[in-house]
Amino acid sequence: MPGRRLHPPSRVAEYTARGWWSQDTIDALLRAQVARQPDRVAVVDPANKTALVGTEPRRLTWGELDAETDRLAAVLLGLGAEQGDVFAVQLPNTVELVVAYLAAWRLGLIVTPFPVQFREHEIVELAGLASARFLLTSARIGERAVAEEVFGYQPAIPSLQHVLVHGGELDAQLAAADPAPVAAYAAAHPADPNDCVTICWTSGTESTPKGVPRTHYDWLAICWGTVDAPRLTEDDVLLNPFPMVNMAGINGMFLPWLRVGCVLVQHHPFDLPTFLGQIGAERVTYTVAPPALLTLLLQRTELLAAADLSTLKQIGSGSVPLQPPMVRGWQDRYNIGIINFFGSNEGIALLTDPHDVPDPEARARFFPRYGVPGHTWSSRIAGWTSVRLVDPVSGAEVTTPGVPGELRIKGPTVFAGYLHGERLASPFDDEGYLKTGDVFVIAGEHDEFLEYVDRAKDLVIRGGMNIAPAELEGLIAAHPAVADVAVVGYPDDVLGEKVCAVIVPRDGQHVDLPGLVRFLQEQKIASYKLPEHLRVREALPRNPVGKVLKRELRDEIAKETT
Repeated sequence: MPGRRLHPPSRVAEYTARGWWSQDTIDALLRAQVARQPDRVAVVDPANKTALVGTEPRRLTWGELDAETDRLAAVLLGLGAEQGDVFAVQLPNTVELVVAYLAAWRLGLIVTPFPVQFREHEIVELAGLASARFLLTSARIGERAVAEEVFGYQPAIPSLQHVLVHGGELDAQLAAADPAPVAAYAAAHPADPNDCVTICWTSGTESTPKGVPRTHYDWLAICWGTVDAPRLTEDDVLLNPFPMVNMAGINGMFLPWLRVGCVLVQHHPFDLPTFLGQIGAERVTYTVAPPALLTLLLQRTELLAAADLSTLKQIGSGSVPLQPPMVRGWQDRYNIGIINFFGSNEGIALLTDPHDVPDPEARARFFPRYGVPGHTWSSRIAGWTSVRLVDPVSGAEVTTPGVPGELRIKGPTVFAGYLHGERLASPFDDEGYLKTGDVFVIAGEHDEFLEYVDRAKDLVIRGGMNIAPAELEGLIAAHPAVADVAVVGYPDDVLGEKVCAVIVPRDGQHVDLPGLVRFLQEQKIASYKLPEHLRVREALPRNPVGKVLKRELRDEIAKETT
């Protein structure tokens, strides 16, 4: 378990003096909204909640949400919960998940959220690493008897003393809970903004996931970006299809909702007809969606023709490079602006929105290069964040346009360090910048942009030439027969690595290697980038938050080609 206070006093002093960090806490934001608008709807359950967990969908006002927060906090307090305890949560996107987070932070607990797809292997390992003392789940999630599974492996997590189950004994405990002690406990144990509030987990595509502790300070700083980019106000309605287990769900939806006091509509598991139906039924103004889905919807015009998108103003997307035709298609056909986000659990915060970059093709390709003289950006985090590119071999700063360099970032959005960081290499350089592992180049007429190249670890090095999979993936995605694509390297005795394209064809379509190579040659790309192996799959392997598991693909292809 991490210490309660994460950032060093010198950083706290500097960032608070600059006005980047305040004395706000997450519970204080909730209390402010409850005081301001107790009778207004705050949070709405997924429309398919009955099939998901067996209970009816609910709509809670801010006052009702506050009361349920107190009741769950009272149950935890009665079980001996203390400030700084780790509270593991495995729930889908429901009202109960919102209540779980808020109740934990009212008592000063540290939430470690787990995707619902996690099973015994992942939870035993990660709950053990976090020293979780409590775990909250549901009797069932979909067809899985999740609580029964947890009780079966609970003995393998020595720190885990209590398992709480919605749809089990917890329901009666909540009904009988006396919230009176909660206020007294919270008053006697005030939160410090530097307290750890979450331990999220990296995607773990390469190895065991790393724990990423975060505080009120850095969460509430980074959420300004996701408030500013879509210009959120209390009149907005947010539709959240991303699991609230990491940066995308927590910072993309949950914290902006709490900051501005609008309506949060939950969605889980992802179901396209339900998602489109919720946009119309709830009068949604802003949502987030992965690029592949946005591309699919533009191609399936009959689906959008049957949906009511009249209130939808903007959509946030990211995690992989956006395709310019997709961003332009949504703007030109539906007058909906796509916001391009680039972030991470550790605190990277780059974003390009339609206000700052009206041209959709530029918005798809570029991110702001914060700090360039003569250029300002509307999000307040632009003035707080320092970025630079560094040659990954020499360590020299890259200032020449077009030359790849690893992105380094520093500022109030960045986390303090990994859980059990003493066992790991430091993620920071000698100047305190986070080493992101992401490769960018300087771009733009006035060097005002950064353009993503690829993850440093995903670069394919063929005969000494660096090949960025993201670039090839963007080109291949434009092939009319390709529904999804990933590009990875595989071993070669002479060249070191060669390029393999892993393709998911569109329904009824066929793709072969000679045809794909001809298509790419028509794009006038360098011959050394052309794929030399093609693998066709029904779907790409992805982790619970949607990232392609490239290590899995590399391992499979290496076996095929050796």
